[in-house]
Amino acid sequence: MLTSHELLGFMSPALATEILLYAFESEKPTYRATLKAVAEARHVRPVFLERQEKSHRHAAMISTLSRPALDAVAGNLVRTWLVKKYKGMLVDFLTALGIQHSEGVVEDKDLPAVMDDPKLKAAVDGLLAKYPPEAVAVYLHAFNDMNEANWTNLKQLLETDGRLQLGGSGQSPAAH
Repeated sequence: MLTSHELLGFMSPALATEILLYAFESEKPTYRATLKAVAEARHVRPVFLERQEKSHRHAAMISTLSRPALDAVAGNLVRTWLVKKYKGMLVDFLTALGIQHSEGVVEDKDLPAVMDDPKLKAAVDGLLAKYPPEAVAVYLHAFNDMNEANWTNLKQLLETDGRLQLGGSGQSPAAH
């Protein structure tokens, strides 16, 4: 499974930029914390990044967030984007699987150890019919990694279903 920093590295630059822009426009505390962490990792002051043109700043931030040392920061950014912008997707997925949740958020103890193949496939198909495929792929990778669900059948879907590929490369992240 992909970690948070790997997710940011494998997703399309457009989606990674969308995530940062969402934080910039709608989740200022998350954006500021992310900017501060990136500045520290680059050994510059945050104001140095803030003074750059937004497109250059965000490209530098994405590049830095794709490093293993910033996995926790990348994870916080991705989780915030998913929970705030795509709460409906999280709710739809968990509801389709019959998993108890609170507005799309689930406790690890509430996750079943395994998930029925037909039920999982139907839930994934439902998401893909309603939401952008790459956003669905990011969520499912994050779900399997961050919730420690580690369902073998979900991992297999993420690796083999062409609709769930990140970055539009048509190549599985496992092949990288």
